[in-house]
Amino acid sequence: MDTYDAIVIGAGQSGPALAARLAGAGQRVAMIERGKFGGTCVNNGCTPTKAMLASARAAWMARQAADYGVTISGDVRVDMARVKARKDRIVEKSRNGVEQWMQSLQNGKVFRGHARFVDAHTLRVNDDTLTAERIFLDVGGRPSVPEMPGVDRVPFLTNETIMELDSLPEHLIVVGGSYVGLEFGQMYRRFGSRVTVVEMGPRLIGREDTDVSDAVTEMLTAEGIDVRTDAKCIALDRGPDGVRVKLECVAGVPTIPGSHILLAVGRAPNTDDLGLREAGIETDDRGYVKVDDALRTTAPNVYALGDCNGRGAFTHTSYNDYEIVADNLLNGTDRKVTDRVTIYALFTDPPLGRIGMSESEARKGGFDVRVGKRPMTRVSRAVEKGETQGFMKVVVDEKSRRILGAAFLGTDGDEVVHSLVDGSYAKLPYTDVRRTVRLHPTVSELVPTVLGELKPPR
Repeated sequence: MDTYDAIVIGAGQSGPALAARLAGAGQRVAMIERGKFGGTCVNNGCTPTKAMLASARAAWMARQAADYGVTISGDVRVDMARVKARKDRIVEKSRNGVEQWMQSLQNGKVFRGHARFVDAHTLRVNDDTLTAERIFLDVGGRPSVPEMPGVDRVPFLTNETIMELDSLPEHLIVVGGSYVGLEFGQMYRRFGSRVTVVEMGPRLIGREDTDVSDAVTEMLTAEGIDVRTDAKCIALDRGPDGVRVKLECVAGVPTIPGSHILLAVGRAPNTDDLGLREAGIETDDRGYVKVDDALRTTAPNVYALGDCNGRGAFTHTSYNDYEIVADNLLNGTDRKVTDRVTIYALFTDPPLGRIGMSESEARKGGFDVRVGKRPMTRVSRAVEKGETQGFMKVVVDEKSRRILGAAFLGTDGDEVVHSLVDGSYAKLPYTDVRRTVRLHPTVSELVPTVLGELKPPR
């Protein structure tokens, strides 16, 4: 039996940073990884999708070149094999960098294989038995495959397997009208595929306010994407062109034939085969590990970080989990995951940057809501770039003068949202932010202006 101070299971976004931090503090650390280093973000999430989105935007910009006074002779064509090769090079470099980092840790040892708990302090990895005072889970998640009719009879793609295609789908049917599905839908439409998005709910990205959802829908349909909502009964089948989706919608034909189906209907945590019960580690009804504010599980010496704890399914929240745990253990702080301000993005083009509450959440919360809103058609930077879709929206509580949340749908929206992060953490009154001076010409310079145009919600 090998004894360590700490064992980290999973080399995603929080695991390697934590292993390096603990090893640097003089602890003997074991890193266990059964698959590819880097986790979801590096291998089949942020890194590859944003690389492919960049290729899709390049194709879109080439087609719009004439609007900017630029002439391109001939048709704009996309070579999917080269798009995939570029993506693969970027991913491989990132993945190899993480693995080399872990292999080089002075007080660390890497184990390749599947880990399973024997008890709260003991793990089996292949033929090795490891024990440690503390164990950290960073096991991530995987695409969900729902039990819909026909799913066992029809070939389908997930957000992982679709990026292995080296040819262009003729007609991609995306089942799921949320963040992942919309990013891939727009991406493949710009590559040249016909795209249909099918959503069971009454509108796309139902988590967002209706005005955000409607604007995103308008943006996608303007690019030629067919959107079908209120699809209450979805079934998959083989069709004359490869596959087809049967659905019951308020409007539209009941059957959609296509060449490929992408299931983008959520994710599931990789927690079902770790022997958690033997360690006394509880999960919720969806399989996410239950954790307290310090990310401790129901086995006090075991911590769960990243996607598997259900406290944020993003790279930035996973990395923040590492920061919370490392600070608390090594610096004696009392950081809590509940102190984190919600921030995320939808990386369509233009993107949606979101922080804090939506307007509907704030109103349900009983706040004295005031809303500032400005269309991107009235933002100089957007007009100069020729990208005027979307709007800026900030929600505040008039009574406390707190900034409750914001939605920036438009060019640079994923960057503009950061202009409110520090103020949100510092709990600055919106009046202080309103008095700041920003660089011109940028989108961020209009944030104080929006805060000066607050009105009661309609």
